[in-house]
Parts: sequence; structure tokens; C-alpha cells
Amino acid sequence: MTHWQTTGGLTLAGHLALPENRRMRALPSVVLCPGFPSEANGGSRAAERIYPLADRIAQNMEWAALVLNYRGCGDSEGNFALDGWTDDIRSAVDYLNGLDQVEGVWLAGFGIGGALAADEAKGDLRVRGVATMGASVDFAHWGLDASGIVEYARSLGIISTPGFPDSLDSWAKAAGSMRVDRCAAEIAPRPMLVLHGSNDREVSPLDARAIAEAHGDAGFRIISGAGHRLHSDPRCIAILLGWLDSQITLIP
Repeated sequence: MTHWQTTGGLTLAGHLALPENRRMRALPSVVLCPGFPSEANGGSRAAERIYPLADRIAQNMEWAALVLNYRGCGDSEGNFALDGWTDDIRSAVDYLNGLDQVEGVWLAGFGIGGALAADEAKGDLRVRGVATMGASVDFAHWGLDASGIVEYARSLGIISTPGFPDSLDSWAKAAGSMRVDRCAAEIAPRPMLVLHGSNDREVSPLDARAIAEAHGDAGFRIISGAGHRLHSDPRCIAILLGWLDSQITLIP
């Protein structure tokens, strides 16, 4: 398990996979951003389901791959907030960018992780490209039921501090202001991949179309019959790996 600190001093934990045998002088790298925890595993093990993907990317593609445990999840300190999780992704980019063997950082996120990856990348030119899988175009509905979402997050264990957040209005405002289509427009002309399941009952495929159209030149695929949990869909993973492989030509 790898640890690093956010700008606010929180210690985060993640799974860093590196290739055992390196042929490349410099390694491209990717931060894998998990989706929102489920009731089945809460926040304690939410990221573990994509650790094998990081290992596969490292060994088969010779990339550095970091799976992030957001604040409040796994062994990471802190409490869940959308803007806080975006900051966590930024700190993961900082961490990878600071490794001597790394040259170039990409982001790939599932569900909420894809939305937050786009939010981070819009203003961070160190990010070479972004892949979103099952991402919402916005979180306006969260602002309408902020107290309910905070209580649900508390039940998952990703909010543990009594009295957090200090201001529910500020917490809700951060969620309500995020627009992933606007982020996509700012990411362009950097590469973007947008994937979505045709049978996603949590996020409409129309959200993916709006994100891709806002970017203007994104790779866009609706995966027939797939639901929201694209991390377990082999077609999604194959497309993602192919897209990542195509990115190494962008390393100067």
C-alpha cells in the first residue's frame, strides 16, 4: 500500500502497480478513480475491486497504475465531499508526477470517479487525457437532498467525524456546481474517452452523449446490455486498455 498527503495534510492510501520488467525508459502512468462505494462493501473496500486492473495495466502494458482510495475510504483519512475527492485526485497526480520513472499522467474513472477525473483535468494541464465510464453529467440532484446523501455516506463509513460537514449548504453547493460537460469542453483538445452502458439504471446514457459532444472529439461508445458497474465488464476494460495503449504516442 502506498501513502501520500493532500495539500490539506490528509494522508491518503492507494495501490500502486509498477511493471516488473521495464523496457521503456520512462513510464506513462494512470490514476484509476473508483466509483461511489456500495452497501455491499462500504467505503472500506470500495477501491479494491479495481486493484487487479492496475496490476494488469502495469504488467501487460508497462504503465505505472495507481488506484486511489479517496478520503474516508480504505485506509485514507478524512470525510467524503465531492470537492474533497477532486482534491484527492489532484494529490494523486502530484504523487505520480513526482516519481522519477514516470513521464505523463492520465486519468480513468468509473461512475463518480469519471466525473471527478474530468473535474480535476479541466484545469490541470499535467493530465494528458481522461477516460470516463458511467459518469453523470452533473450532480444537481445531490444539492436537493444533501442531508440524505450525507447520512447515506455516513452509513457507508466514508463520513466518520461527528458534525461533518460544518456547513451543509457549502457541501451541497460544491456538488451542485459540478458540470462534467463543461469540464469536457475545457479538457479538449486533450484526448477523452467516454464509455457508458446501454442498460445503466443509475445514470442515463444521455449523460455520456452530452459529455462526449461537449468535448467535440472524444472516443464515444455505448456498450450494449451493460449496466453501471463497468469495472466488471470485459468489453469496457478492453476498450479502455486499447485507448490507453494508443496514448503512449503522445509522450514526447
